Amino acid sequence: MRIIFSLIFLLFLNVSAEKKPNVLFIAVDDLNHWVTHLGRNTQAKTPNIDRLAKMGVTFTNAYCAVPACNPSRVAIMGGRRASTTGCYLNGQPWQQVQKPGEGLSAQFMENGYYVAGAGKIYHSNQFYKEEWNDYFTNPEKISPNGKGISKYEGYFEPIPDEEFMQDDEIADWHYVNYCIEKMNEKRDKPFFIACGLYKPHLPFAAPKKYFEMFPVDEIKLPPYLENDLDDIPPAGLKMRNKSDHEKLQKSGRWKHSIQAYLATCAYTDMNIGRLLDALEKSPHRDNTIIVLWGDHGWSFGEKKHGRKFALWEEPTRVPFIWSVPGGAKGPSARTVDLMSVYPTLCELAGIPKPAHVEGESITALLKNPDAKWDKPALTTYGYKNHAVRTEKWRYILYANGDEELYDHSVDPYEWKNLAKNSEYDSIKKKLQKFMPKDNAPSNKKSIMKSKKKK
Repeated sequence: MRIIFSLIFLLFLNVSAEKKPNVLFIAVDDLNHWVTHLGRNTQAKTPNIDRLAKMGVTFTNAYCAVPACNPSRVAIMGGRRASTTGCYLNGQPWQQVQKPGEGLSAQFMENGYYVAGAGKIYHSNQFYKEEWNDYFTNPEKISPNGKGISKYEGYFEPIPDEEFMQDDEIADWHYVNYCIEKMNEKRDKPFFIACGLYKPHLPFAAPKKYFEMFPVDEIKLPPYLENDLDDIPPAGLKMRNKSDHEKLQKSGRWKHSIQAYLATCAYTDMNIGRLLDALEKSPHRDNTIIVLWGDHGWSFGEKKHGRKFALWEEPTRVPFIWSVPGGAKGPSARTVDLMSVYPTLCELAGIPKPAHVEGESITALLKNPDAKWDKPALTTYGYKNHAVRTEKWRYILYANGDEELYDHSVDPYEWKNLAKNSEYDSIKKKLQKFMPKDNAPSNKKSIMKSKKKK
């Protein structure tokens, strides 16, 4: 039965069993949904990401597994949710919850693919060597951030004129070069090439020409309410990162930080364009699956919150785009989460999905973006803190029982928490069914060990 099912999907890809599809796997660090075609931020300029969206299916309601780099990536690459592994935070070593051979790249390598990677796929340039044929991590010791850039330049502090860099003085440029080189190598195997781009991760550093695309006096602040926190329960307030937002307000750099983020996103978009150009010129253009995802969102003052690390819309919503040979084109409004990456790629490539892999394949939506879909997105941050997102609702349930409920059909910025209104008790009860039944404890010893090493 499994063989028949695999052949069906190979026919969907318009290739034979002897010619499996290649995979170009693009991971972007800290890229929220401020890409032009999603319409959330009209100031964004991302023509190449938008170009990719037109090549396939872009999900307008896609959400991360965890709103933090390390646990988000191990969930995607390892196929298990944070509630299963207990890997909730950046400080927890992911190798303690994922064995060599369980990762997505290993599954492709074991099934006849040439597997290569560059940049940030797992957190902090970590990976199991045995799961890759080749991996490029240190391009001539060029920093992911550019030359001489300190942690907060471009965010809390301006980048001095003398510190602005050129395109090729940031590591992402070289990661893209490597991936292009690997795409063009001749071999008798299909390829799985993973390109992990660091930008727009902090510091928001990019060549000056990208800053000039977004004059600071034209920057618009995101929609927000001064009293937005009045109906947020204690658990939500505790999770909020107020220090970043307050510091930006006091320094007068709120608009400057948005300018710097948009500029850094534009730099990343340029690099994505280079990947797409190279693939288009290659002999693989008609037989390559492309998937692009951001590992989590980012907040710029919505709910007076900064960065990621929370369960609201802005820290959890991400770009998620698939281009599949022979597949559909157009937007899909169905709610999906990034746990779909592992099972979907296995299904499309006609290779077995390991038994440990959670999440739902979205191949049906890649054939028909409007297909019936009743599975919500699930995001977790910390032990027993979960958010369920459907096309209409966001429901957050914290470990202490605090709740938030938002009706996105009338409240897209989540300004009115309906959780205490008994009229919506049945809605909450229905959404609670999608919460994990089992929650693995957080490995606090791992966190303490990782802190001592720093």
